[in-house]
Amino acid sequence: MRSKIEPMKKVARMLRNHHPLLLNWFRAKGQFSSGIVEGFNNKAKLTTRRAYGFKTYHAAEIALYHALGALPVPETAHEFF
Repeated sequence: MRSKIEPMKKVARMLRNHHPLLLNWFRAKGQFSSGIVEGFNNKAKLTTRRAYGFKTYHAAEIALYHALGALPVPETAHEFF
């Protein structure tokens, strides 16, 4: 390497080590999109934000399962109205 700047050397090493993986996107010609993953991340963050008032982790976990998996709401043991 010609650079004497250590951070530049680190970036150059990283690019060399990941060269095949970085070029996969160009080989696929843009056929794949990370939009689905971004959507799941957004739903998970939103559900986590809503779950701040939950008293147990189990309740927050169930909320995540329902939001991300579109699971049906279970029948409750009592009725509110």
